[in-house]
This record gives sequence, structure tokens and C-alpha cells, in this order.
Amino acid sequence: MEPNSCDTFVALPPSTVGNRIIFGKNSDRPFDEVQEIIYFPAATHSLEKKLECTYIEIEQVAETYAVVLSRPSWLWGAEMGANEHGVCIGNEAVWGREEVCEEEALLGMDLVRLGLERADTAEKALNIIVDLLEKYGQGGNCSENMVFSYHNSFLIADRHEAWILETAGQYWAAEKVEEGVRNISNQLCITTKIDREHPKMREYAKSKGWWDGEKEFNFAAVYAYPNSSGIITLSERYCEGNKLLNKHKGNITFETMMEILRDKESGINMKGAFQTTGSMVSILPSDPSLPCIHFFTGTPHPERSVFKPFIFAPNLTHLLETISPTFGLEDPVKKHPRFQSKCDRRHPLYQRHDQAIEIMNADEEKGRKMLEEMRILEKEILKEMELVLQNKCLDENRTIDLFSQCVKNEMKIYGPIIGSP
Repeated sequence: MEPNSCDTFVALPPSTVGNRIIFGKNSDRPFDEVQEIIYFPAATHSLEKKLECTYIEIEQVAETYAVVLSRPSWLWGAEMGANEHGVCIGNEAVWGREEVCEEEALLGMDLVRLGLERADTAEKALNIIVDLLEKYGQGGNCSENMVFSYHNSFLIADRHEAWILETAGQYWAAEKVEEGVRNISNQLCITTKIDREHPKMREYAKSKGWWDGEKEFNFAAVYAYPNSSGIITLSERYCEGNKLLNKHKGNITFETMMEILRDKESGINMKGAFQTTGSMVSILPSDPSLPCIHFFTGTPHPERSVFKPFIFAPNLTHLLETISPTFGLEDPVKKHPRFQSKCDRRHPLYQRHDQAIEIMNADEEKGRKMLEEMRILEKEILKEMELVLQNKCLDENRTIDLFSQCVKNEMKIYGPIIGSP
């Protein structure tokens, strides 16, 4: 199918305000797919027990870090997320000359979660992802609604640096980003600056006749489709994202990143059969005494959603309002053949937001007032978080319940579910 999903961004000092790295992603997925926000605490594991990912089992590790994930609720992995050490990862679907494997293996979204659970720096996450890619491969259907498979690229960031990792089957190239701005958008974008690579990546390209072994090696030029009208469209969206980052270069804040994710004209805020189903913005201060703050919508339509903050802390409560129902062995993804039916995966926030969107579409005045209340709530939240980043301590009890309370305040704006008692 035509490639069409997701944009991920990173801005590093001196492009940002306050000596912070700002990470952002729009997850663009099938329009009716539910994305949940879910927290998993740090844990210890028996090495004798296998880890069940979306489709396959792999070897477990002794310890995993606490993670917060924004994920399509039918799968194990995640579209984007962060861990307790300030590592953030988002992935993109990419296609190219190397054929996509449709056999079930690790999904790119599984690799996002595995990188977050097992790495305390961005580069370590890269190492984990490429090691798992080598051992288990990537492949399998990436949607419960249609046949949709792809290779993956990743943007990985921590408090100090970022990495772009792009894959084609088991082959890969990585570029380190230490300053400025970068974005990825469903196309290979690593060219001649390759800081790390699969040891046989060039040899393989030469054996396929994609590279003559003499010209300067350009990963995107060698591994991408030589000609594709779809790639032209993607280039436009990629370029628009880059323009928006550069427009604000030197003054980028977390609010700037949120506005970029809400931008419709560029296509970054996507509509249609594929739409933006969830958004994330993270602030990663270089000062280790300050907390990393991760904002999630947990709902589609970022221009009509609220970015809500999450901060890692001991004794965090479960995020009940943004967790989808589970169906155990009756889940269509668990049965064989898979995906023969659909189930209602909407979590409480999604249901309320769904109803609010209907009101906004049907009654302009009610919709305007509701959106105004949402923006007031969000501005209050952003103001409070900026004070935290200026070394104003946040009460521990407030931190524990921060995300959940913001969700509850948002749901109050939407009102009760119609038809509920």
C-alpha cells in the first residue's frame, strides 16, 4: 500500500530554549485504531521464562526499566514512549528496494518498547534494537484492519543526544545528532553521514547491483526506491516538517513542538483513512536534577486534544482512564487465523473524546466553548510544568497522580457518556 504515516521530530540546544532536548511525534494510523497510554513499572524477571511480544516469543532479560507508552491497543509494543532514564523512541514505517518480510517476527513497534525497557541511554537503545533485529528479524502485519507491513526507522533521544536509525530488512545505518533539528517521515533520510552501520550493509548493496562500490556511499540513495510518486509526496511532508523546525530554530519550546504536531497545512496533523491517532511531546533537560516531562494526548486529532504531562516517580498509579479493555485468548490478534473480527478497544478517555468530537462537529457554538475550556486547561498545565523545569519542586503526591488527574479534568469538560446512568 502507499506509505502514509507518522512524523517524528527532535530539537537540541542551541535550537531550543532552556538547554533542553525536545522530542515529538504524531502517530498516524488507521483512522479507527485506538491508541492507549499505559505505564509499566520497572521489574525483575526469570531468564527461564520467554517474553511474549506481539507475534513471537524472545529471550527475556533480568531487569527492565519503567516505561510509559503510547501504543495501538491491540499489540504488545508501542508507537512511541519514554523510560525512567529519559530515553524516548518513536518509529516510522519505511519502504525501499529491500522487500518487506510479511512473516511474523518482531514488529518495529515491539522494538520501540524493547529499546525503552532495556536501555538507559539513546545509544544503548540503538544497540539493543539492532541486536534484536539481527537475531529475530522484523516482519508481520502492522494493522488489525488491513494488510500493512513495512521496514522501520527510529528516532531515539536522551538528555544529551539523539540517533536516527534506519533499517532495510536486517541491514541498517545510524546517524548521531548532537545539535540542531532533525525529523523523520516515512522515508530513508540518512545520506553520507553514517556514524554506525551493519557490517555487511555495503557489501549487500553491492551484491544487489544498487551500488558500484566506487561512488560515495549514500544510504538513502542506495536503499530507497529509485523512483516512486509515493516517495515524492513523503518528501513534501518531510520537507514541511523540517521547515517548521527551522522556522523556530533557536526558540523551540515544548509548546512549539505541540503546535508543529497540530499543523494541518503541512500534512503533519493527518486526516483521512490514515489520521493522527495519538501525539507525544517530551522535554529532556540536560540538568539531571530536573525531571523529564512527557506529554501525551491518548486521543486522535491533536488540534482538538489536550497534551497531558507524565513524570516518572516511585509508587505511580496505573493510568486507568487511558488503558483499553483486554480480551485475553478471545482477542482476534491471539486467535488463528488472526484478525477475523474486531472488538471495541476504546478506553474511557477515548470514549468521552469521541463523543466530544461529535458535539464539535454538530454544534459550532458548543464545540467552540468546549475547545476553549480545553485550551485553558492545557495552558494551566503547561504553566505548571514550566515552573517545575525552572527548579520549582512538584509535590510528590501531585507527581504520582499528575497524568491521571489531568485526564479526569479533561473528561469533565467532555461531560458524561450519553446514555450512561
